[in-house]
Amino acid sequence: ALRKGSELEKAFATAALVYSNAAGPHGKLRQGDAKRLLQTQFLSFVQGQENNPKYQEIISALDKELESEMDFEDFMILLVSVALMSDLLREIRNVQTTK
Repeated sequence: ALRKGSELEKAFATAALVYSNAAGPHGKLRQGDAKRLLQTQFLSFVQGQENNPKYQEIISALDKELESEMDFEDFMILLVSVALMSDLLREIRNVQTTK
């Protein structure tokens, strides 16, 4: 359906699909599964963040309640939060400003 969609539309659709595939029968994602998705599907963004206090806070919160569930909106907020603190995002910004 999105073959002719923009790159942003495709990226969002991919995030929704990954969430949907990992979500439980009620359409919610366990926090433990969200952590696993971060570490497997979002690796380029989380790599090198182990010592970042904000990243540790996010992971700690996920670890405290591994069985708690989050909806798609909370999952997207999690992804955006991790992306904003990532080294990869800084690298992308640096490439854009040097062009």
